[in-house]
Amino acid sequence: MVSRITCEVSDESPVTVVRLAGALDLGTMRAVHTVLDRCLTTLPDALVVDLGQVTVADRLALSVFAATARQAADWPAVPMVLCSPPPDAAAWLATSTTCRVVEVRQDCAEATRWAGATAAPRLRARLEPVAGACRRARELVGDACSRWNVPHLVEPASLVLSELVGNVVRHAHTPMRITLTLHQPYLRVAVADGSRTAARAASPDLSAEGGRGLLLIREMAQRWGSSPLVDGKVVWALLPAN
Repeated sequence: MVSRITCEVSDESPVTVVRLAGALDLGTMRAVHTVLDRCLTTLPDALVVDLGQVTVADRLALSVFAATARQAADWPAVPMVLCSPPPDAAAWLATSTTCRVVEVRQDCAEATRWAGATAAPRLRARLEPVAGACRRARELVGDACSRWNVPHLVEPASLVLSELVGNVVRHAHTPMRITLTLHQPYLRVAVADGSRTAARAASPDLSAEGGRGLLLIREMAQRWGSSPLVDGKVVWALLPAN
């Protein structure tokens, strides 16, 4: 069956733009959520959703944007903004209690400017799965914390990032993408790699020499998780920044 809605994703770095076209209803909102969720896991600076070619068949379907906006604000701290809604959708978004968390702008250019202006500070880097990767990760943490004037986060963030990078070196054996994001009240640490195997905390024997990295992260982080990507996964952790 041909989908009644299409989602065109444009990586207009550092902002990702998703252009929807077709009918948005309770049947197609799941497909829209899947695309938006996938875009968030790539950790853009901001996510713009263009509704200019959308026909809203059911106003309840607009709640997909509220759900995504709440998720984006928590993890991975990516501002999301809608633009160019048709008149009926704009009226519903303005009056819906559920959708008041969603930012709306008149057109894509205005939305992109707003999203870029409200984006949280981020540091990105690519590393190879080599012996010196953990050392380089700690250097990146030091650079970021110095730039953002949060020296108290150097030690915990270095430890968490070193463990995440070390897992990639030991298990995934793929190039990795590191993202550090400071968005109060958390410093968000993320490492994406090319393995689709989800990261899970093990329960090693007391005599085991390794296998405790994710257990350590679980103890240090407010929350952590492993999210699938099209070409692998991203493992992330939220560290209290206060």
